Parts: sequence; C-alpha cells; structure tokens
Amino acid sequence: MSNVKSVKKTSSAEPMSPREIWLVLVGLMSGMFLSALDQTVVGTAMRTISDDLNGLALQAWVTTAYLITSTVITPIAGKLSDIYGRRPIYMWSIIIFLVGSIASGFAWSMPALAAFRAVQGIGGGGLMSLAFTIIADMVAPRERAKYQGFFIAVFGSSSVLGPLVGGFFAGADQILWVDGWRWVFLINIPIGAIALYMVWRFLHVPQIKHNVAIDWLGVITVIVAVVPLLLVAEQGRDWGWTSWNSMMMYTLGLLGIIGFIMAEARMGDSALIPLSLFKSTTFTQITILGILVGFAMFGAMMTIPLFLQLVVGSSPTESGMQMLPMVLGMMTATAVGGRIISKTGRYKILPIIGTGLLVIAFLWLGQINKESDLMFLMIGMLLVGMGLGLMMQTLTIASQNAVPARQIGVATAGATFFRQIGGTLGTAVLFSVLFGRIPEALKEIFSRADTQQQLGTALQDSAIVNDPANAGIIDLLTNGASNPDSLSGALSGNSSFLNGAADVLRMPFVEGFAVSAQSVYSAALVVAIAAFVLSWFIKAEPLREKSAHQENADAAVAAAH
Repeated sequence: MSNVKSVKKTSSAEPMSPREIWLVLVGLMSGMFLSALDQTVVGTAMRTISDDLNGLALQAWVTTAYLITSTVITPIAGKLSDIYGRRPIYMWSIIIFLVGSIASGFAWSMPALAAFRAVQGIGGGGLMSLAFTIIADMVAPRERAKYQGFFIAVFGSSSVLGPLVGGFFAGADQILWVDGWRWVFLINIPIGAIALYMVWRFLHVPQIKHNVAIDWLGVITVIVAVVPLLLVAEQGRDWGWTSWNSMMMYTLGLLGIIGFIMAEARMGDSALIPLSLFKSTTFTQITILGILVGFAMFGAMMTIPLFLQLVVGSSPTESGMQMLPMVLGMMTATAVGGRIISKTGRYKILPIIGTGLLVIAFLWLGQINKESDLMFLMIGMLLVGMGLGLMMQTLTIASQNAVPARQIGVATAGATFFRQIGGTLGTAVLFSVLFGRIPEALKEIFSRADTQQQLGTALQDSAIVNDPANAGIIDLLTNGASNPDSLSGALSGNSSFLNGAADVLRMPFVEGFAVSAQSVYSAALVVAIAAFVLSWFIKAEPLREKSAHQENADAAVAAAH
C-alpha cells in the first residue's frame, strides 16, 4: 500500500473553484494542442515527405515509431507523475517533444525521420495521458465529460488546422530557405514555447504524491513485450510470417509478456500497471474495447489522406480541407455524448452507438473504388468521426470510474497504454495489408487485356508521349514491359511520377491503390464488429459524484484521525 508523502492544498475535501480549474485547463489544453496538431499536420504532408525522402512504403515506420515510444512511455509517465507530481513530468514531456520536433525538421532520410519521430513520441505519450489524469484529479466523473469536451474541441480544432497547415507547408517548395515540408515539424517550436510557458504559469495542480518505488523491471519487460510484437506486425510481410526473424520476435514478445506479468505481480500497487486494476470487470472490458477501437481507428484512418491525394487527385492542402467532415462529426458527437453523461450519470449506450457507427462507416468505405468521388468519402469520414466522438471521452471516463481514486493515475495511463497498443498494431498491420496488396493488385490490373489495350493506344498518341508530365510514368511502363516487378512495386517508393500525368496512364495505378484500400477497410470492419459486440456486454457502473482529489483528501483526513 502506498503511503501519503506530501499534500499540497489537499488537507480538506474542498473542491477546486471553477476559476482554478479553468486556469489549469489553459495549461493542459495548450500542451494537448501541441501533440494533437503534430499528428494531424504530418498526415496530409506524408506523401510529399515520403516522395522527397524516397520511401512511401516506409511511411508506416514514421507513424509506428511515434506510436511505439508514446505507447511505452504512457504508463511510465503516469507512474512518474504519481511520484514526482503531474506538473514537472508534463513540462518535461513538452521539452522532449520539442527536441524530437527540431530533429525531425532536419531529417535526411525516412529511417532518420522515424528515429526522430520516436523521440517526439516519448514527449507525446506523456502529454496525452497526463492531461486526462489531471482532469480526473480535479473533477468528479459525472462532471468530467463537460470539461473533457473542451479537450476534444482542442483536438478537433487542431484536426482542422493541422491538415491545412500541413498541406500549406507540403505545397511550398521552400520557406526561409528550408524545404516546405520540414516546417511541419519546425512550426512546433513557437507553439511549444507558448505551451511550456502556459503550463509553467498555470498548471499548479492540488495533488497527493505517493512515496512508491519506480517499477524498473516493469519498464524493461514492457519494452521487451511490446516492441518485438510491433516490429513483426510492421515487417512480417517482408520477412515472412513464419520466417526466423518473425519467430524470434514472437518468442521475445511472449517472454516479455510473461516477464511483465511476473514483475507486476511482484510489485503489487507499486507496479507500472497494477494487476489489481483488472479485478474490475468494467476496467477489463473497457481496456479490450479500447484496443479494438484503437486498432480500427488509427490504422484505417491513415489511408484516407493517401486515397484523397493518389486517387481523387487532391493536393495536400485540399485533402486537409476535405477531412473536415470527420472533424465536425467528432466534435458534434463529443458534445452530445458529454451532455448525456452529465445529465444522466450513465454512459453504456454511448459505446454501443459509437462502435455501431464505426461498423457502418467501414461497411461504407469498404465499397471504395477508383470511381469513388469526394462526396462518397465525406459520408464515410462523417460516420467515422461521429463514432469516434462518442467513444473517445467515454472510454476514458469509464476506466477512471471503475477503479478507486488512488489508482486513477495508473488506470488512466493503463487504459491509454492499451488503446495506443491497439492503434500501433492497427497502423502497422493495416499498412502491411495495404502495401502487401498493392503489388498483387497492380500485377492483376496490368495483365488484363483492356489495360494493355488502353495503354498501347495511349503510347501511340504523340501528344501523350511528348508531354513532359508523362515522362516518368512512360519510362516506368517501358521498363515494366521487360521487368514486371518494377510495375508491381511502383507505389512503394516515390509516387510523384503520377503528378500531372494523363488519366489513361495514371488509371491502372489509381485502381491498384483503390483495390488495396478496400482490403484495409474490410480488415478494419472485422475489428469494428468485434468492438460492437463487446460493447453490449460492458458492465457500466454509475458515475461517482466526487473527484479523485476530494476522495484522496477525505482518505488522508480519515487516516490522520
């Protein structure tokens, strides 16, 4: 059992005033804006970045590296904040995030960018998990929804601004003698400086610190458990799922899981993720649901900006604007869900409706093809946004409400950790599905008689042959006649050869990507259905009326007497 070490403004159960809560929120929201903006900025600029660094197929590493480190650091940041306080750990998270941003802005290759994004992830993992933990310290679960709604609003506004800013930078050749896309990362410097000041100035959270040991064995074993499994999810297609490399990763991951469970059992309440959390049926169910939702959400949604740019033909800036329906759906559903929770004190219906909307969304997007227009995609994005809006804050509140007040820090970090695991696996596995399917799809398309006839006719047209915009694709088609592998692997590297090319020459590649995207949404649909079924069985408990701060303070006063 953890001993109370020190109490700052927690000697009574007096709740924080609305003004105090809002001043803290200013600091938290500025930090969350920094992290959320970075995720959305990168999405629309990724094609430009990967073209410049010659590695479209490696883009999953850029995303996965960030998710791996942010996933691993999440429970560690939660535990460190229990020991040293929320404020210093939150400030260090911003600083580390900025260091990774600066390095990413000067990356010279996709592997280097992935490494620097991993540094960013260390900071980002702390920012995301600690924000919701601090709100849980201050506000009772039933009232928490209206405050967390502002976090979702910040996330939503950054989702609007991010694609626009990312598209603007990706579309600029140079800004101040630096490649435009590099400002996607460098823009974090002034934003981060403001966020750091706001957190330093306003984030003075009343909190009980716990004098517990750091679970170093848990840290080591969770890394051994998570990283090999994420690596094989990312590289299994290239290695072969039964290859020596893959088998070694499976073995290391399994040993890591066993070691982690043993380490956590040994550490008891001081564990990184105490096993006692899983005594709560609700927490266990919400955790599994979070993994499934994270898998479907992160993995499938990463393909939409690519589809808009490669198939619809949108510029990076346009694709950012075209993602607005998802953001609006998310913000609207979050506001509605928060009102329902605040008025009724119950939440069970929200995961059911939310996962149901995700099922409908992926059913819809699974019908995608080369002829799909922007309106078709916007309907799918709106449905996805609404589903996620009902899920995001609900899962966090439910997991916090399912455990005692003294465990809210590790419970929030644990729930976020497992949701990140789902998101990281989803990104790695579904991108593997996408780029594993593309070569097969292109081989099938280029072997069809109608494709060969259309291309043959086009290559006899002098206007097409002499157009400089078609030079790259014509060279690829010419080489493909003697080397079919060059055609099937055409979309694994630099895809800029499609820019401005004649439609008749682009269409086989566009169709290949569209067919492959169907496979991604079909896989996401299976996961969404599993989440929908599970949501019906959640044992939803009435939301508590006191904040974690009040409950901890009451316990401290009772212990003193």
